[in-house]
Amino acid sequence: MTIFSYQALTTSGRLMTGTLEAGSSEQAAEYLREMNLTVNQVEKAPSAPPRTFIGRHEFILFNQQLASLTEAGIPLERGLRELAGDVRSGRMRRVVEQLADDLDHGVGIEQAIAKQKGVFPPLYGRILQAGVRSGRLPEMLVSLNRHLETSARTRRAIIEATLYPLVVFILAMLIFTGVGLLVVPSFREIFKDFGIALPAITKFFINLPDFIVVFWSVFAVLIISIPVLGRVLSLSPGGRAFKETVYLAVPVLGRLYRVSLLSRFADALAVIIGTGEDLPDAMRTSADTTGCELLKREADLVARQIEQGTTLAVAGQACNFIPRFFIYSMQLGAQRNELQDNLYGLSDMYDKQTHIGQARLQALLMPIMLITVGGFIALTVVALFMPLVTLVSDLSG
Repeated sequence: MTIFSYQALTTSGRLMTGTLEAGSSEQAAEYLREMNLTVNQVEKAPSAPPRTFIGRHEFILFNQQLASLTEAGIPLERGLRELAGDVRSGRMRRVVEQLADDLDHGVGIEQAIAKQKGVFPPLYGRILQAGVRSGRLPEMLVSLNRHLETSARTRRAIIEATLYPLVVFILAMLIFTGVGLLVVPSFREIFKDFGIALPAITKFFINLPDFIVVFWSVFAVLIISIPVLGRVLSLSPGGRAFKETVYLAVPVLGRLYRVSLLSRFADALAVIIGTGEDLPDAMRTSADTTGCELLKREADLVARQIEQGTTLAVAGQACNFIPRFFIYSMQLGAQRNELQDNLYGLSDMYDKQTHIGQARLQALLMPIMLITVGGFIALTVVALFMPLVTLVSDLSG
């Protein structure tokens, strides 16, 4: 099959342009005539560069505008054309115009989104289709925006929480390096003329500059090798699971990582449940949106047991990553027909835990850094001046 570009006239005389897939130009022209279009030109489309996802902020803004238009009662295809005129990005404008053209030609919204493969996030077409079918499109778009914003917040929180200890550690090491290279060598020369036995702590500090180059060499190797190792592990499900297990074992950061994923999982599950998808498939799909291999495995395990007739409460007993409280809240929501509301509540709770944990981590690390650096400087002063005190005491005696 080949992609052909075309120019055609509608029954009202409006010029339409776009692309379609066909076996030949004749077949493409026939497809257009079947859509009641008068064909002006059909030719093979030039090869296009691979599409990439649009920016997250750009997509959120687009989705917010689309939600506002549909909430005002404007039909989807007309709303898309209105948005196309306001979009600043040329790439995004072409995508929106193509979607509107496809809808005008009778293509379903999910199929139109599928044709833009690699541009929109996963599930977008399914969510729009469910919204159109149920008459709740504005609500579905608002729910999707909520999910996107929650994901962005939790991802930003965990990245900041991860980088903050690293920055603190590097600053501390720079101070240690400055003391070792600028202060300690002067005292080393002085101590050579003393002719007395130096205390062990003094020997440690005056020998510190000899290890600074080794330390920074090892640190540089780690800084380079750890991301490379992480990328290699990400190539396989087993490697990703191992990397996640290691990250979860890190004190404080591991808990932040876990609650951030649970927040995204609960929010995605609420959105997908709203489309009418059954619970097992919704759990699998929601776990996929988090990108966490451990969470995907547990969600699939629970989903398979539910499909076999096991209750949600029993199926969740084998979970380690997903808390029992999470499963219990889902079970209670399903029994009361409030599952979506309960999931949104869980997402809010874990989202708040993520940001509270991040704030606590930052509040804790600063005093630790000050105490560590201050303690190091105090030990340095004691170690360097102890021989001088000893020498003065001997001379006075």
